[in-house]
Amino acid sequence: MPTPTVLISEVGPRDGLQSVSRTMPTADKLRWISALHASGLREIEVCSFVPAKLLPQMADAAEVVTHALTLPGLTVMALVPNLRGAQAAIAAGVHKLTIPVSASEAHSMANVRKTPSQMVDEVRQIVALRDDAAPSVKIEAGISTAFGCTLQGPVPEDDVIRLAEQCIEAGVDESGLSDTTGHANPAQVKRLFIRLRQAIGPKAGAAHMHNTRGLGLANCLAAFEAGVTTFDASLAGLGGCPYAPGASGNVVTEDLVFMFEAMDVRTGVNLERLIAAREPLKAGLPGEPLYGMTPDAGLPKGFTQGALHA
Repeated sequence: MPTPTVLISEVGPRDGLQSVSRTMPTADKLRWISALHASGLREIEVCSFVPAKLLPQMADAAEVVTHALTLPGLTVMALVPNLRGAQAAIAAGVHKLTIPVSASEAHSMANVRKTPSQMVDEVRQIVALRDDAAPSVKIEAGISTAFGCTLQGPVPEDDVIRLAEQCIEAGVDESGLSDTTGHANPAQVKRLFIRLRQAIGPKAGAAHMHNTRGLGLANCLAAFEAGVTTFDASLAGLGGCPYAPGASGNVVTEDLVFMFEAMDVRTGVNLERLIAAREPLKAGLPGEPLYGMTPDAGLPKGFTQGALHA
């Protein structure tokens, strides 16, 4: 029986840094991304292409992409909220675009100033741009607030699935589900990802979970049990959403990798090197709170990674 594998998609350089009030110097950011790559991470969301006046933390996006493209075997990913951002990202040479499409109308208006249906139209335009300018670029539509919204409250599951289907019909390569506000619980996660896979099959994408109420790892495990094989996470748990009040902390990459490796699910990530990647993060953002149970506790005595000893 083959050993199961998962892809850990690191989102700290984008989701993490855009949620921190300070701006990490570009040189530190490049060192951090290199350290993340050196740990074995092979998909990194390195930036978002948004106006610098809105998110000055991302003003160096093109320079960051240029550096990331030099790292062998790395899928360089960027978030784009609109057509203009997609144009800039494709011009910079990214391999993959992620587009946030919120199932909550209130969050969608706060985040991108468009309704969910207007965002589907925007997705359609981005797909047309990709097809014309850079056919090899992959596009994922991440369904934000899929499990609840701090602004709207409950989000109907039917709305979430319908929106994912509309994004697939608009031409994206995959659509995943995001617990933007940390509302999700494991039963809900498993149920909704099963529904997503039934609706769009192999185009069901990543699980993006937050640890706002301490359920991040449990929700990732529930998604794994529903058949998900790609998981977003952020080194040291950096991140949230500036337009979703109270939505703290992404799932900690170090803890997620440890959980899967302890289960003999291969991630391809070297835990010791991953923990070492916290050092350039500390250097670039001195004094910033860093989270993670595994880095604090250390690896258990006798623990070996299957991915490293195969």
